[in-house]
Amino acid sequence: MRTAPTDSDLKRLFVHNRSLPDVRTLAEIERIERDWVVARVAHLEETTPPLASRADWVAALEDLLAKESEGTPAGRYLAEEATLGQMTYVVAEFAPDGLTEAQNFFPAIPRLPLRAQMAVMRVLIDEFGCGNLQQAHSQLYVNLLAELGLPLELDAYLDRTSDETYAFLDVFYWLTQRAPHMEHFLGGLAYLEASIPSAFTVQARACERLGIANGRYYTEHLHIDTFHRKEMQVAIREYESAHGLDPTRLWTGALLVSELIGTAFEAAVERAREAA
Repeated sequence: MRTAPTDSDLKRLFVHNRSLPDVRTLAEIERIERDWVVARVAHLEETTPPLASRADWVAALEDLLAKESEGTPAGRYLAEEATLGQMTYVVAEFAPDGLTEAQNFFPAIPRLPLRAQMAVMRVLIDEFGCGNLQQAHSQLYVNLLAELGLPLELDAYLDRTSDETYAFLDVFYWLTQRAPHMEHFLGGLAYLEASIPSAFTVQARACERLGIANGRYYTEHLHIDTFHRKEMQVAIREYESAHGLDPTRLWTGALLVSELIGTAFEAAVERAREAA
C-alpha cells in the first residue's frame, strides 16, 4: 500500500496552510508552490489555446463536463464492484477533504468584487449547513466516518493520505491566497461545483449497494451543487462586470482542478484495490 511519506512536501504544505506561519514557513510554502502549482499553471497557460470570451469558457466547460460524465473504469468499479473495505479505504483517503470542506475557500472573498463575493458566499453558506451543524457537509462526513469505524479527527489522517489527494487539497489554498489572478480560482471552483453532481453518483451508488446508511454526504452534493454551479457562473459574470475577464485563465483553473481531483480519485481506487 502506497502512502505519502511523512516528510512529503505536499503534506507539509497542507499542514503549513492550516497553521499560523512564520517567515521560515512562508518561505517554504512559496518554494513548494513555485516548484509545483505555479510551474503547472504556467505549463497549462503555454499549451492551452486561448479563449476569446466568457461564452467560449462556458462552452469549453460544458464540453469537459460532458466528456467526464462518461465515467472511468475506476468509477464504475467503485460504484458496482468495490467491497465495503475498499469503499472504506476511499472514504479514509478523502477524509482530510471531507473534514475541512470549503474552509480553504474563504480567503478568496476579500479578493473579489462585492457582487461576486455574494455569489460565492451563498455557496459557502450551504457548505456549512446554513449554520446548522447537522447539515454541515463536514458533519455529514463525520457521520460517514463514524459508521465505517474510522477516526473522526483530522490528525489521524495526516500520515496516511497520498500526495495525489494532498495536491487537490493544497491547490485551493494557493488559488484563494497566492494565485495572482482570481480567474484561476473562479474557474477552478466553477468546475468543481459543476462536476461534483456527476462525479458523486459513483460514491452514492456504492453506498446504496453496500448498505452504508450515511451516504447522505454524497447525495446532498447531488442536489445542492446544481445550485452552486449556477452561483459560480453568477460570480464570474459579476467579476467580469467589475474588473473585466480573462476567460483563458478561467479555463486553465478548471483544467488544473479537473486534473488534480481526477488523479486523486483514480489513485485512491487503485490503492484500495491493491490493499484488498
